[in-house]
Amino acid sequence: MNYRRVMRFSALTKVIAPLTGVVLVLAGCAADENAEPDAAGPCAIVANGTAAPKAPASPTVTTSRNISTNPAVATGYRKEMTAVRTSTYSVATANPLSTQAACEVLRDGGTAADALVAAQAVLGLVEPQSSGLGGGGFLLYYDAAADSVQAYDGREVAPAAATENYLRWISDTDRTEPKPDTRASGRSIGVPGIVRLMQEVHAEHGKTGWRDLFSPAVTLADDGFKISTRMATAIAGAASQLKLDPRAAEYFLNPDGSAKSEGTVLTNPAYAKTLGVIASDPQSFYTGAIAGDIVDAVADISGGRTPGMMTREDLAGYAVKMREALCSPYRGKVICGMPPPSSGGIAVASTLGILEHFAMAGHKPTDIDLDGGRPSVMGVHLISEAERLAYADRDKYVADTDFVPLPGGTPNTLINTDYLAGRAALISEQRSMGTAKPGEFGPPTTPVPPPPEHGTSQISIIDARGNAASMTTTIESSFGSFHMVDGFILNNQLTDFSAEPTGPDGAPVANRIQPGKRPRSSMAPTLVFDAADQPGTRGPLYATLGSPGGSVIIQFVVKTIVGMVDWGLDPQQAVSMVDFGAANTPKTNVGGEHPVIDTSDNGDHDPLVIGLRKLGHQVDLADQTSGLSAIIRDNDGFIGGADPRREGLVMGDTG
Repeated sequence: MNYRRVMRFSALTKVIAPLTGVVLVLAGCAADENAEPDAAGPCAIVANGTAAPKAPASPTVTTSRNISTNPAVATGYRKEMTAVRTSTYSVATANPLSTQAACEVLRDGGTAADALVAAQAVLGLVEPQSSGLGGGGFLLYYDAAADSVQAYDGREVAPAAATENYLRWISDTDRTEPKPDTRASGRSIGVPGIVRLMQEVHAEHGKTGWRDLFSPAVTLADDGFKISTRMATAIAGAASQLKLDPRAAEYFLNPDGSAKSEGTVLTNPAYAKTLGVIASDPQSFYTGAIAGDIVDAVADISGGRTPGMMTREDLAGYAVKMREALCSPYRGKVICGMPPPSSGGIAVASTLGILEHFAMAGHKPTDIDLDGGRPSVMGVHLISEAERLAYADRDKYVADTDFVPLPGGTPNTLINTDYLAGRAALISEQRSMGTAKPGEFGPPTTPVPPPPEHGTSQISIIDARGNAASMTTTIESSFGSFHMVDGFILNNQLTDFSAEPTGPDGAPVANRIQPGKRPRSSMAPTLVFDAADQPGTRGPLYATLGSPGGSVIIQFVVKTIVGMVDWGLDPQQAVSMVDFGAANTPKTNVGGEHPVIDTSDNGDHDPLVIGLRKLGHQVDLADQTSGLSAIIRDNDGFIGGADPRREGLVMGDTG
């Protein structure tokens, strides 16, 4: 048996443990073991895994500590985390307090929709660098009674006054970049969508009273919580930007301008007040006093910041869009993802469709242990090559389809079997292609490299009724635009647009900014089903999963699906496994934070790195910052895993 139980907390309003320990109701077992439930009971916080000391990386390995600007920075790794077995419901989020709030909703009979509202409200308080009321998100929701999958698009939108050069320069007469830079100016802020998304999914699928779902977050905001390791690192990395905003500086920094440290107790009465208003009337966020405060914050010129042009009309007119989930087959499963404006669903489906032409089961990791073992050279090579091909199409063709249609007007053009068979034939097992060419479908654009996006979080839930939710939620970069209003941070989501409206060839860029448009995303909330007997149909729910991580999300989700489906790993092993993959560049990521990877001398002694370099890969050993969570169904209930690179945990009824 593999138990990790170090501490239990009864007064959770005053604590959040460091990354080294807190995780879970039950530290479950490896794939071939069966643990008995821990006596702590449902929704208790119990440690899982142990902090892994890591030797200092070679000077040639990129490991900047500033997580507000560098997506490839992690804040630790917990070795030997064990999968969590629950009986009738399960939830995983990026923070123990958030998971606990959602778990208690499920314990008391709430639905997955109820639980995600409670989880998001707490995440916006205890993980404000990653998500919150000032951001947006994508949600896949499975309604078990109706046997339907719904895709909720709560992505932020550009204000009506945004011109094609809105992010590029201050005005046509002042052609200098917005101050202090585009990201930290008011120009980066899109109309937030997450509150409307929560309102709509609860109205359709909720059972618990709307107001009750905000009580845990309100209590924490009023009574206080301790700054966690990851939040403290984020504050320290962003202190110079946060001080430009008076409200952010007062909340996150000490009077001398230094960052508040780990363990400092924060209270946020402004956030509690905002939640109280939303709990009474969620529409007031878009039309009431809060809307006015958001508009004023976007226009704020404190610290010399260039104002944005959002109006109250932009907020009042915000609408969640219901999209058709993108579902495709893979090895006896049906993988359902998010359609555009997220590129995640298409890229994941494309990658898996290409990999189906290879015998991936023969390339599983060696020395499989609780941390997922050592990935094989050929397994990493084939997945990375398939991803290069998928990213090539994603970069050129995918944007907000309300403005830029996909080739052929349908995602099927990019993910149909015949097309992907042709793409798979481009892969050599002897040599990396380096950079892939997109498929030839004519316009719309020259590919533009994706911007980093790392202020993001993931919520995965299955309730006792069999409903499931996978929601990826974001404010874009760590601490978003650094603008704080009414206790929460405003996003910088518009920097996900291309600042340049045309490519080098003069053709319009598909992902250029336009009024009312939603920027392209890489978020990939995913639901997996067993395949049914009839082609084109699906069987029972198998899994819910997803991750933060910007454009690298696609790689994190793919390695987890392949780990579970092809390599037989349990969810914790698949999540814990080395993060690896590639966008459409010669660089191949191998997460140097994982204990199995030898980063000394720039990886010259690591067998995986050596093998990849022999195949022509330019290996990047920078730490990866996935925040994966995955929950699968088995004959006895559910098994869940949370990412050892962050502070998250899985909870449920372990009795």
